[in-house]
Amino acid sequence: MWNTLIIQPFTNLLLWIYSLMANVPGAFGWAIILFTIVIRAVTWPLNAQQLKGAQAMQEMQNDKEWQAIQKKYAKDKEKLAQEQMRVYKEKGINPFSSCLPTLIQFPIIIGLYQAIIRALASTPLSLLQLARIVYPTLSAAALIPLNSRFLWMDLGQPESILIFGFSFPTLAVIVAITTYIQSKLTMPASSNPGDQSAAMGKTMSIYMPLLLGYFALTFASGLSVYFITSNLLGIFQYAVTGRANWRNLLPGGDKQAKSK
Repeated sequence: MWNTLIIQPFTNLLLWIYSLMANVPGAFGWAIILFTIVIRAVTWPLNAQQLKGAQAMQEMQNDKEWQAIQKKYAKDKEKLAQEQMRVYKEKGINPFSSCLPTLIQFPIIIGLYQAIIRALASTPLSLLQLARIVYPTLSAAALIPLNSRFLWMDLGQPESILIFGFSFPTLAVIVAITTYIQSKLTMPASSNPGDQSAAMGKTMSIYMPLLLGYFALTFASGLSVYFITSNLLGIFQYAVTGRANWRNLLPGGDKQAKSK
């Protein structure tokens, strides 16, 4: 079922986009970028829900009733957490909505990685396996083997640039930075030390850049191209809403935003 619902459609979508620009230099890299745009468009309702939930939690911090509750139970963290969940329920706020798109992205990441590896088949056995999952509407013989070169990298291998004799993982660093920026921009401000969603958001903003950066460091660079494109699109989507808090990117920036 995993192959039928995830890997096979992903592989064929990549090959179909690649077939449209097979004569363009770095065609497979551009195919991954266009594939990412398609995925972002399909998952836009989830991202919109994430933005809506983040805005609702930001507005809640300025709610006088909630501020009074915070003041009343400032020394009772357990009661404050209970009241917080009650207010969330009354206002229809899902405190975990900001994490949902990130969690849903994991099957896409795994599926895309396997799709890239299968599409870049080079051995007789892998070519045979690829031919078996290509849809009849695509001419596998005309597309395979794919050209895996894109800019300076081989999309089927981990990326690095040799600088003064040191192998520097450029894409892994960019993946970590853009992931951090995206997570910080979408993280709502919170003045409540017992706010579980804020605590989870801060944890995710630390671990997700490290995790995706590790993936970019060890897996095929085609996956890094997906990460970077997806992150940049996410940052753009949030910025155009006018709710991006760029101060969050600076140390203590969230506290400055809350004091204004």
